[in-house]
Amino acid sequence: MTRLLIVDDDPGQLQQTAEAARAAGYVAVTAASGQQALAALRADPGLGVVVLDLVMPDLDGMAVMEAMARAGLATPVIIQAASPALETAVSALRQGAADVVSKPVTPDRLFVAVRNALRFAALETVVRSARNRHAGAPTPADIVTQAPAMERVLNLADKAARSALPVLIEGERGTGKELLARVIQAMSERAGKPFVIVDCAAIAADLVDATLFGHGRGGTAGAGSFAAAQGGVLFLDEVGELPPATQAKLLRAVQHGEIEPAGGGRTERVNVRVIAATSQRLLNLARAGSFREDLYYRLNVLPIYVPPLRERREDIAPLAAHFITRDAAETGRRVLGLSPSALNLLAGYDWPGNVRELENAVYRAVALAGATELEPADFPLILAQAEGREEARRVTAALPPAEAPVHIDAVIPRPRAVEREPARDRFVDAGGEVAALADLERELIAFALQHYGGRLSRAARALGIGRSTLYRKLREYGFDEGLQSDAA
Repeated sequence: MTRLLIVDDDPGQLQQTAEAARAAGYVAVTAASGQQALAALRADPGLGVVVLDLVMPDLDGMAVMEAMARAGLATPVIIQAASPALETAVSALRQGAADVVSKPVTPDRLFVAVRNALRFAALETVVRSARNRHAGAPTPADIVTQAPAMERVLNLADKAARSALPVLIEGERGTGKELLARVIQAMSERAGKPFVIVDCAAIAADLVDATLFGHGRGGTAGAGSFAAAQGGVLFLDEVGELPPATQAKLLRAVQHGEIEPAGGGRTERVNVRVIAATSQRLLNLARAGSFREDLYYRLNVLPIYVPPLRERREDIAPLAAHFITRDAAETGRRVLGLSPSALNLLAGYDWPGNVRELENAVYRAVALAGATELEPADFPLILAQAEGREEARRVTAALPPAEAPVHIDAVIPRPRAVEREPARDRFVDAGGEVAALADLERELIAFALQHYGGRLSRAARALGIGRSTLYRKLREYGFDEGLQSDAA
């Protein structure tokens, strides 16, 4: 919920405005003087809007705004004044106020001003972020987050920026590893220098060496990514996909600053900082022998783990709001936000594609929206999965506990022991014909449910299908009759 800082030296007016803010769904933080207001702003950078009285004995509203500007506090300000003259209003707006309202102000007028100020601040943030990204200089402020889990990430990024050591960023796909790498470079002494991206999983094995280190024949020596990143940063995404021979060359480049072009050629010196990223656990790959341990430890000098979105659900609402503001401006659609039910839908979803999936879902919703507020129906794929989960929960609740698996036979017929039979017996029916695919699927589903004690979620994961798909197939094969009767 958005927090408003309400500043007024009149106790009655302060209480009245705070109560109106709470009734409108905001969190009201109060201050009885200009000095208290500045202290509150410094202590709580997450405050959304300041509703500021113009006339106060210690610091008046204009002086508070001047102090905010000097301190770099960019929270939007709405000035309240008793019958403000035109000159006063103009001065306040020039000083940076988002709006000026007359006291006593009606709640409707005040909160229209608050919503407009929040919307304008969000648009400013989007524009600044886009400008920074376009210039190749994003800042920590461009990482939209309110989650405590991300505080450690940003702290480590700050430490990484103040050193020249290799960085390893681990995290699922779509969590923002590339953006974090760009922020690290932008805060470091290599800011403004090249930032070269190599997706190691997207390069054919026979082209990896030439892509990274250049080619030693045909006058193209030094034309690889290391040469392109000279003086700057080389971002190696999915570094765990590199073939073993390339790993050895990468170790030499990181450890000694030397590269050897593919196909032969003279060894060259490079001044490149390597930031590696992976969606896998690189230590597990090293222990399994598919990734060099010495390279792992060389890259893992400054490790940063970016948690998935489902582990930082506090970020779903601000990220969605950020994407809505940006996408509405880009598409020319008048979409202002999410309805409470839509926000609940997004907050309850697990986001396997993380921030990237949320970004794409919001873009689609904004582009096709028919109203100013997005509803659950504007997110059909997520809504369908949520409804499927609820349906699966109802079915699962009808099943007996896994501790008493004998009862499952009353619901799902026990399949024959397919894992112990030869392939011919498994795939050929009594008439000597190859069994129908549907029969094999039915038997496999029955076996999976038996094997996992009737736990639909676990069976669906093992079968590689969604829970709603599994439940649909249960109905197709007639298994749900027993489940329903068991629930009764």
